[in-house]
Amino acid sequence: MSRVYNFSAGPSMLPESVLRTAQAELLEYGTSGQSVMEMSHRSAVYDAIIKETEASLRRVLSIPDNYKVGFIQGGASTQFAMVPMNLMTTGEADYLVTGQFSGKAAQEAGKFGKVNIVASSKDKNFTYIPDVDAVEYSRNASYIHICENNTIYGTRYTKLPQVAGVPLVADMSSCILSRPTDVSKYGLVYFGVQKNVAPAGMAVAILREDLMENARTDIARPAMLDYKTLIDAESMYNTPPCYTIYMMGLVLKWIENEVGGLAAMEARNNAKAKLLYDFLDASEFFTNPVNPADRSIMNVTFTSPSPELDKKFCAAAAEAGFVNLKGHRSVGGMRASIYNAMPAEGVEQLVAFMKEFEKANG
Repeated sequence: MSRVYNFSAGPSMLPESVLRTAQAELLEYGTSGQSVMEMSHRSAVYDAIIKETEASLRRVLSIPDNYKVGFIQGGASTQFAMVPMNLMTTGEADYLVTGQFSGKAAQEAGKFGKVNIVASSKDKNFTYIPDVDAVEYSRNASYIHICENNTIYGTRYTKLPQVAGVPLVADMSSCILSRPTDVSKYGLVYFGVQKNVAPAGMAVAILREDLMENARTDIARPAMLDYKTLIDAESMYNTPPCYTIYMMGLVLKWIENEVGGLAAMEARNNAKAKLLYDFLDASEFFTNPVNPADRSIMNVTFTSPSPELDKKFCAAAAEAGFVNLKGHRSVGGMRASIYNAMPAEGVEQLVAFMKEFEKANG
């Protein structure tokens, strides 16, 4: 078997050692006589799995004690509705729109209150992040919402909006666990797991306890969309995505035991991104459209001189074992998603392939 280098934006590649552990435990987890896929979520064996997964997340991210963790079905897109349904206590909130998903989050929030688009980078096709210090935030905002890393456009926040008394809510689906994060700067962090954490099928919410306890009271929320209901039930209000949680636990162990924590992970990710961006900056064939100060270290976008050459490049790359490099349909070009599990040699070999392609087609 020959594994390809998978540059998909999500679902993305998982660490090979994690896959091998999951393979070894597929038929029987421990001495339980059964797979995690088939065991009751109410069993003592699974209770230990979900509790250890949360404990590992708390260790890796250094989550403060006054924050609650919820494993929630529906992915980050469900969070677009849950956030305003729970946290828009004043009836309005501020949104910074820096890409497709923050735009969708703002649109969804508009169903539950007033959304103030206080900043946007749409004027330059989302190729930069607005200066968060120059934004005029609303006096009555319940929270400020951002998408911290923009998967489609390849940008990221390097500085956070911080307004006294106004919680920051961040969608961190495509950058969580890529570097150390000071959770105390946020009121809520949420993320879909299918990029850096686990197979698809779940979102995780890390919510400051006072915000959960003082949720809005002017609307009736379905139980499955109420943070307090789900978190008070320890993510067991209904049957959780058991196998996804198990796989998340394996990835967290990989980060702790094999990588050496998030500082080491950040160093790895920075080195991978630098290698690719340095090549793009020196190339006379490939270009990256993003403002250099705002470049994502997770999702690197680039184009060749023409759409025809873009298509030729993606086909040749796939043939060579570099798959899912085609850019999002709204942007075109190419995109290399180099999440945590992408090994350095994957980026090194991609750059070598790009150099040869440039020589042959430049």
